[in-house]
Amino acid sequence: MAEPGATLLARLASIVGSGNLLTSVDDVAPYVTDWRGRFRGAALAVVRPADTGEVGEVVRACAAAGVPIVPQGGNTGLCGGATPHEGGGEIVLSLARMNRIRAIDADNATLTAEAGATLAAVQAAANEAGLAFPLSLASEGSCTIGGNLATNAGGTAVLRYGNARDLVLGVEVVLADGNVLDLRRALRKDNTGYDLKQLFVGAEGTLGIVTVAVLKLFAAPRTRITALAALGGVGDAVRLLHLAKQALGDRLVGFELMSDLALGLSRKHHAGTPDPLPGHPWYALLQADDSADDRGLADRVEAMLGGAIDRGIARDATVARSVAQADALWSAREGISEAQRREGPNLKHDIALPVSAIPGFLEEAERALCAAFPGVRFVVFGHLGDGNLHYNLSAPAGTAPESFVSSSSVERAQRIVHDLVASRGGSISAEHGIGQLKRGELARTKAPLELALMRRIKAALDPAGILNPGKVL
Repeated sequence: MAEPGATLLARLASIVGSGNLLTSVDDVAPYVTDWRGRFRGAALAVVRPADTGEVGEVVRACAAAGVPIVPQGGNTGLCGGATPHEGGGEIVLSLARMNRIRAIDADNATLTAEAGATLAAVQAAANEAGLAFPLSLASEGSCTIGGNLATNAGGTAVLRYGNARDLVLGVEVVLADGNVLDLRRALRKDNTGYDLKQLFVGAEGTLGIVTVAVLKLFAAPRTRITALAALGGVGDAVRLLHLAKQALGDRLVGFELMSDLALGLSRKHHAGTPDPLPGHPWYALLQADDSADDRGLADRVEAMLGGAIDRGIARDATVARSVAQADALWSAREGISEAQRREGPNLKHDIALPVSAIPGFLEEAERALCAAFPGVRFVVFGHLGDGNLHYNLSAPAGTAPESFVSSSSVERAQRIVHDLVASRGGSISAEHGIGQLKRGELARTKAPLELALMRRIKAALDPAGILNPGKVL
């Protein structure tokens, strides 16, 4: 008699075709390690369905066999949310083959894409239609729309356009029993009860598997101004943000904060990265867009920055004079994460705070962490415009990074950072999700009633607990 696992594998092969059921160690390896290399698991197999119908059949087969499923998009997550556990008893369900742009409705300003479509492909399709999809991430060439929704991705344009949650109008979802919930409505107004689609955004595949999304599009920018300001402190960055909002209104799309150390790492690991304003402790990268051909926008940005310098808010500033210069400034910002990965293991924190609370948090956190880890280096950058900081810690000079990121160091640093964040009304996860990495911290910092309600929702939608077990809750 065939083993239960063999019976399931035969059934899955009949659904997706033997060529799309991966079982060899070499074939499975890319799917069971997260992008950072922090989490390494094992899987019974990787299954690659071609459409929603096949996803439903795969889920039904796994549910009948009692085998858990780990949904996976581009595998670019930072918290182990798409990585299976070490036991090897889970199926990784890769949505990479489901990558079509199904439709663009220019008059309704919507785009319908399958979950495996990369963010870059969605952006390109929108641009070809004379419109724009504004979600922008450093990993946009490989991250997928399904993963973006599963983690409620943020990125550099949240200040103007919001998170992924704000950019989706409808979804199609395969539930834990294999049924397909069709919520693919392209409506901006629909007050017909609970907004069920939002249950699945940010849920990291624990409540259902998003297979298709209807996304909002916007007028493409015809004028784009990028500028870099040198600052003496984070308090100055907050004041500059306030000044920029007053001067530019909703034309202000992004406002990024970067420490000199963070930019230095980007330059170290990416040849040709510019350094136009050297010698300052902090920098702000800002972008202003207009869908009109507004030749005066550059003048307004320059006038705002000039006023900031005159008032002592900024030390210096430069405005990109070409697309190439603007791209170079953004590449310096977007290269920080990869540069820090190349530098070696580090302690990462993806936190959100009220913008007004950020300077005080940074001062207090630095004191506490320097006492706990003498010589620790702070690699701080992020989306100041929406209060999201990537607050990362590198090993002291001369200390092996591998020893610095021991489990005891991780726990100690997280407690310091997350307790300070919670005391200021912040969040321990701004845009990367919870995954495996922050489950314990979520349980420690989330209100008991919130956690209880989350567990009740999970039990209602996935009573057998087969969808991405051990993630979030």
